[in-house]
Amino acid sequence: MTSTVPPDTLTTEFCLRLARAWATLVRRLDSSLGGHHGISFADYQLLLNLQRAPEGRLRRVDLAERLGLTASGVTRSLLPLEKIGLVTRQSDPRDARVGYALITPTGAELVTNATTVVDNISRALLGGPARAQLQATSDLLAQIAGIGR
Repeated sequence: MTSTVPPDTLTTEFCLRLARAWATLVRRLDSSLGGHHGISFADYQLLLNLQRAPEGRLRRVDLAERLGLTASGVTRSLLPLEKIGLVTRQSDPRDARVGYALITPTGAELVTNATTVVDNISRALLGGPARAQLQATSDLLAQIAGIGR
């Protein structure tokens, strides 16, 4: 008779709780960011990545990688932000196949203001964990996401 691993292992439970926590976080941030700034949390992440990039621009494929999206997924995400003037497209004069996403001054101002909302919601949801606990959890999440390898 072979033994089976119970479905409620600690790692499985962690992943289930992580998924539920992510859904809760996104729901709260979408609601607050939408109400205050008219953007979703996904929009905020896209804009923040552009704002943090050198010269406020990234190749679309690099932006897709950072966001965990496909190239076509990031293109679809950029379109509404372009229409409202938060990002713009820039082509590479040396290679027509390369396209950049560039945050506009309006987009940079919006993401700076929206960061206050994200910070407040994050603090409210997390409570007051010890810095070491927060760092350890953050490191574990980076490992799961494949960041820093």
